Amino acid sequence: MKLLIFLSLVTSAHSFVPVLHLSAQSTPSRTKLFAEGANGDSSAASKKKVIVLGGDGFCGWPTSLYLSDQGHEVVIVDNLSRRNIDIELGCDSLTPIRSPEVRCQAWKEVSGKEIRFVNLDVAKEYDLLVDLIKQEKPDSIVHFAEQRAAPYSMKSAKTKRYTVDNNVGGSNNLCCAVIDSEVDAHIIHLGTMGVYGYGTSGGEIPEGYIDVTLPGGRDANILHPAHPGSVYHATKCLDALLWQFYQKNDQLRITDLHQGIVWGTNTPQTALDERLINRFDYDGDYGTVLNRFLMQAAMGVPLTVYGTGGQTRAFIHISDTARCIDLAISNPPTAGDRVEIFNQVAETRRVRDIAELVASMTDVEVNFIPNPRQEAAENDLDVANRKFCNLGLDPITLDTGLFDEVTEIVKKYKSRCDPTKILPASFWNKKRAEECASIDPKSIQLKKDEAEVAKA
Repeated sequence: MKLLIFLSLVTSAHSFVPVLHLSAQSTPSRTKLFAEGANGDSSAASKKKVIVLGGDGFCGWPTSLYLSDQGHEVVIVDNLSRRNIDIELGCDSLTPIRSPEVRCQAWKEVSGKEIRFVNLDVAKEYDLLVDLIKQEKPDSIVHFAEQRAAPYSMKSAKTKRYTVDNNVGGSNNLCCAVIDSEVDAHIIHLGTMGVYGYGTSGGEIPEGYIDVTLPGGRDANILHPAHPGSVYHATKCLDALLWQFYQKNDQLRITDLHQGIVWGTNTPQTALDERLINRFDYDGDYGTVLNRFLMQAAMGVPLTVYGTGGQTRAFIHISDTARCIDLAISNPPTAGDRVEIFNQVAETRRVRDIAELVASMTDVEVNFIPNPRQEAAENDLDVANRKFCNLGLDPITLDTGLFDEVTEIVKKYKSRCDPTKILPASFWNKKRAEECASIDPKSIQLKKDEAEVAKA
């Protein structure tokens, strides 16, 4: 007999707490607030040894600096695969990112604190991973070491297979390595809001677990049903099942963070020295939607909205990503607790509304182009984020003043942009590829500024 599960959702008028609308320049004072803890006492934050897997990446690097700045001892691990994908795609970061060795040396010079770098492939070099955990005996292991772009994961059979092999293999290796090393390390994994799907629950999306009524009137609280929209999102769903199994079977302590789309580039730490600058992706595969819009606007290029732009997405600033990781490190589950799940988001917005906001600020056009993705044209998204807010997170929202930092970054490094990489180049299936056949990557022409025009 087919069993029917009836979802019982608890809704609220608005799950997000009031936020302070601060300028980018005021961010360091907020950093101090989080460093001191919710009660304003700096001794409240326990300093720990942390291994950051994928510590050279867009989220991993600024998070590593933030953790080090808070007094944690940080070791970053990376196989530099994202830099190799730059070569594969023929598209560098808009910002000139330095090597991990130079980055770590620069951080030591400006902060007096040391971050060590280990070149290691988590998905392939299992024995080295076990040895590293045995040697370092970390309190926490932050897991960013996954291929993070949905479009890239859908580009070809090769990228689909790589994404599954790397992401799922790496997560499984991490669990096995913690068990084999006999080190009681708390695993913090960066997941995605995409594990829930978009608009499939019929109400507020809770944090990881959902109340249901089983046949016969039996109440239960289960892992929220998975509804991935790409191979990348599917790997995060598979990760979630791995966490559930290893927690149940081996009592691993695990926190899974379902993060929204990240925007922004620099943090108070990466802004201290140009050698510390974070990467900025603007291409159709790795450029997140708001960063792409801000880049396009600064370049004088029409904003590219996929389909109707009715897709509602969750957003979070890069500085809040780092703060959330620190909060998770400081609040680990105890042995035997089920996997702790947080929704790591600040707010939700429709894509076309964001495009209109950016266009109104910058006087650029908005272009609606065929959608390369297989997804609903319109969706609602109501997301609970109470856990981080209850721990003291006061999230940064899309206040227009905070766009200035990204815009200045784009203007400064404008000459590094390859306009042919802006439009989408990965398609979810054959039908989508056919519908997008009219998209011409060479059609994007960068607008010259007044100085360039006068010089010409």
